[in-house]
Amino acid sequence: MSTAMNFGSKSFRPRAPDKGSFPLDHFGECKAFKDKFMRCLKDNSFDNSKCRLQSKDYLGCRMDNQLMAREPMERLGFKDLMDPPIQDKEAKP
Repeated sequence: MSTAMNFGSKSFRPRAPDKGSFPLDHFGECKAFKDKFMRCLKDNSFDNSKCRLQSKDYLGCRMDNQLMAREPMERLGFKDLMDPPIQDKEAKP
């Protein structure tokens, strides 16, 4: 019976993280946004529905600093918090 280990038999293939997994903010680029969001949660008994604006701002910071893949805010559940598009007054009939 051979118990020799052969480390070369398996090859590691890295893959992109699953959606919802993102790099740590090592340089604290979004710390102020995170702190504001966490403070909101604490002040509202961790009812995240009352902190959606802070959550949106935090995710925006993460996308701006390449700490997560850029996604439209509408796809992240913030459609109701988006500014309506500015329409040209001349284009109205």
